[in-house]
Amino acid sequence: MGNREEKRNLETIPVGSLGIIALEGCRPLGEKVDQYLVKWRAERESEHKESLAFAGYQRNSYLLDARVPRFGSGEAKGMILESVRGDDIYLLVDVCNYSLTYSLCGHENHMSPDDHYQDLKRIIAAVGGKARRITVIMPFLYESRQHKRTARESLDCALALQELVQMGVDNIITFDAHDPRVQNAIPLHGFETVQPAYQFIKGLLRNVTDLTLDSDHMMVISPDEGGMGRAIYIANVLELDMGMFYKRRDYTQIVNGRNPIVAHEFLGTSVEDKDMIIIDDMISSGESVLEVAAALKARKAKRIFVFATFGLFTGGLEKFDKAYTDGVIDKVLTTNLIYQTPELLQREWYVSCDMSKYIAYIIDTLNHDSSISDLLNPNERIQAIVSKYKSGALQ
Repeated sequence: MGNREEKRNLETIPVGSLGIIALEGCRPLGEKVDQYLVKWRAERESEHKESLAFAGYQRNSYLLDARVPRFGSGEAKGMILESVRGDDIYLLVDVCNYSLTYSLCGHENHMSPDDHYQDLKRIIAAVGGKARRITVIMPFLYESRQHKRTARESLDCALALQELVQMGVDNIITFDAHDPRVQNAIPLHGFETVQPAYQFIKGLLRNVTDLTLDSDHMMVISPDEGGMGRAIYIANVLELDMGMFYKRRDYTQIVNGRNPIVAHEFLGTSVEDKDMIIIDDMISSGESVLEVAAALKARKAKRIFVFATFGLFTGGLEKFDKAYTDGVIDKVLTTNLIYQTPELLQREWYVSCDMSKYIAYIIDTLNHDSSISDLLNPNERIQAIVSKYKSGALQ
C-alpha cells in the first residue's frame, strides 16, 4: 500500500502552500502527521518542484506556530506567529483533551470541549481571511451527540457547523460522526465523515494471531440500532454474519430524564463458540458495551474484541480491568484521534490504532485538490491485509 499511495497526486498543482496548525490539545497527533508529509514530499520525484506553483512545497515542517495565550481572567486570544497569506491551512483540534489546564482567577481549570472549540474559532479569527482555504480536521465532532431535537432543546452540533462555515471554513473533516446527517446543516460546504475500519482490522490482525476469519467462527455485533451501518460494513468486507442489540426500555417511568433500560435484547444467529467484534462510534463510560459483552458471554460467545473510534472512558478504566480479568472482554481497540491517558496506553487489554498516516494522506491529497474517494473507501486495503493475514505474511 505504501508505495502506491505515496506516489499519488504528483502532477496537480497544490491549492496553496501547505500549512498545518495543530491546536495544543492535538499537538502529538499533528507532529506525527507532519513527519509523514515531510518525508513523502522530500522523497517525491516531481519535475515541477522548482516551479513557482510549487513554492514552499518541500519544507522541514508544515506546522505553523500558533498560540492561544490567556489573561488572568481566563479569557484568551488566538495568535499566529508567521505568515499564512495564500496558504492552504489545515487546523487540527481535539475537543476531548481534558488534560490541558488554564488559570482562571487563580484556580486551575481543565479545558472542556467548549474551551477547545472556542480556541479553534480564535485561531480561525487570527487567520483573518488571509488564507487561500481553511480545512478543519476535528476527529471528534464537537457536540455531535446533540444532533437531533426531541423536546425544547438546543441543536448544538448544527449551530457549531454553521458558525464555522460563516467564519470562512471551507471543509470540515471528522471521523465517525455520531450521526452524519448533521451535515444537512451546511449543505453547500464540504463535510466528510471518515471511518477508521481499515485501521481497526489492521490493529486486530496484528495483535491476535489465531483468528479464523469466516462466518462459522466470527461475528460482528452492533450494540444498538443506531450503529448498524458500521457493523454491516465490517461484516460485509470480512464476509461475516452480524447481530445487533436493542435497548428495551420501560416507558412507564422516567429516571434521570430518560426511560430506564430494562434489558439489552439480541437479534441474530447463534454466537456460541464464535469470536465477536463489537463495533461502536465511542466508548463513553463503557457501561453499554460491557453489558453487551456480558450478554454475549451469557450466550456462550468465545472471545470479545471491542472497536470504538473514540475511547473517552469517562468512568475510569477499572470496569474494563475487571471485565478483562473476568474474561468478559479480550481486547479494546480505539484510535489516537483523541487524548489517551498514559494509564490507558499501558493496559494489557488495550490496542491503540494510529490514525496519523491516514490523516497525512488526506491532507496531502486535498492540498493537491485531488479526490479522496479511494481514501474514504478502504475495501481494497482491507482485502489486502486479510489475505496477508490468512497466508501468514502479516508482520
